[in-house]
Amino acid sequence: MEYCTQCRWLPRAAWLAQELLTTFETELTELALKPGTGGVFVVRVDDEVIWDRREQGFPEPTAVKRLVRDRVAPDKSLGHSER
Repeated sequence: MEYCTQCRWLPRAAWLAQELLTTFETELTELALKPGTGGVFVVRVDDEVIWDRREQGFPEPTAVKRLVRDRVAPDKSLGHSER
C-alpha cells in the first residue's frame, strides 16, 4: 500500500492495513506500507493495482476487503462486510 507522506496519509494507510491484516490473518503473508508523494494512495496485491485514489477516491474498507478477498481467498466469507 503506497500512501502520500506530504498529505500525511500514514494514519489512514495504517488503519486500512490493520483492517486487512485482521481480516486476512492467515491468507496474507505480508503487507507493506510504502511512503510516496504527490497525493498517492494505491493498494496493490502482487503488484496489481486494485485501488487507486486518483481514479476511485478514498476506499471504504469493505470495498478493499472484497477486492483483496477475490484475489487471495475467493471462497472466504467476509461476514457482515458482504452486505
